[in-house]
Amino acid sequence: MRVLILSWEYPPLIEGGLARHVRKLSEALVPLGVEVHVLTRGHEESPAEEEAGGVVVHRVREPERPRELGEFVTWVEHMNADMLAAGVELGDRFDFDVVHGHDWLVAGAGDHLARRFRAPFVTTIHATEYGRHQGWVDKHPQSHIHGVERWMANRAEQVITCSSYMREHVADIYGLEEERVAVVPNGIDPSELEPVDDLATLRSRFAAPDERLVLLVGRLVYEKGFQLALEALPGLIERVGNVRFLVAGSGTHEAELRRQAHELGLDPHGTFLGWIGDDVLHSLYRIADLTVVPSIYEPFGLVALEAMASGCPCLVADTGGLREVVPNEDVGLRFRSRDPASLAAMAERVLTDATLRGRLVAEASEHVLSFDWGDVAGRVAGIYAEVAPARVRVI
Repeated sequence: MRVLILSWEYPPLIEGGLARHVRKLSEALVPLGVEVHVLTRGHEESPAEEEAGGVVVHRVREPERPRELGEFVTWVEHMNADMLAAGVELGDRFDFDVVHGHDWLVAGAGDHLARRFRAPFVTTIHATEYGRHQGWVDKHPQSHIHGVERWMANRAEQVITCSSYMREHVADIYGLEEERVAVVPNGIDPSELEPVDDLATLRSRFAAPDERLVLLVGRLVYEKGFQLALEALPGLIERVGNVRFLVAGSGTHEAELRRQAHELGLDPHGTFLGWIGDDVLHSLYRIADLTVVPSIYEPFGLVALEAMASGCPCLVADTGGLREVVPNEDVGLRFRSRDPASLAAMAERVLTDATLRGRLVAEASEHVLSFDWGDVAGRVAGIYAEVAPARVRVI
């Protein structure tokens, strides 16, 4: 089985969680006998072709992506044209059994290459424009992206989502039969969540020994719900006392969140760190007393999984894929979605009960083992086998 996977990001070029997902999936497929080629983009200094972790990575060199969304759509179209040209050349060298694209950003190239290779097209939908914008997709460029996603979902021989919630969501908004959508959760490798050496020194930068540290991690965009967490903090601080917070991440909503924190009088109680690298992030999980995931729209909830794998109790919104990552109160707590009062009450419960925190950490350390990348890859390989007919290669 030889597979061509398309992704607009792949390490060392990382825009978000997609790069890490595609790398871990690709590398985990190799021991299962799948020959994996990844077609992605890279910078000028990136090698055009290399083998890493058993995966053959092919890169098209693209300029930096524009930040303005309207320009970004045009940039994506150009990237797909370059990927298509590179993929055609790869097709002259290799006979691919499956083409697997990740999200709308590579849909055009994936479709054309699958048709050219006469191979099935599999697409993984990690999130939707409809969900990110709470259904407001009637204006450009959201309407364009939503249209591409609808076409992609209906065109693919098989659609993959990361949670049962996303399967229902995708089937509903794109008019698909749920049987055409397979659920394969994201994976996690706890051994890769390595902290920096001196955690005590790091913690002392943000909190005193008698203070509780609340961590918020992710892209600072509306649908991640950080505004709800900030709204909950003043009452939590008043009732519990010594509570500090950290916001780790950057995004389009950052200035508004900083302004909100200032207006709520939170400046003396916390820090906005901006974008941080993985090594620091993994350390923050280790020094925090609670990680809060307050998302309004959340297809899966990788932050919660990382927190649990790092020994940090987590509190998540009772919505979307978070219900599957935190399925019960043995491994984590949930608060009513969009409800700052509920968030504050549940956070108080965790921060004031050391026995509860210890139990959550212990149970969660076992729970995360069910999200093993080997199992994830096995399910994806099974999908490849189902959609790809037996093919005789010409040597």
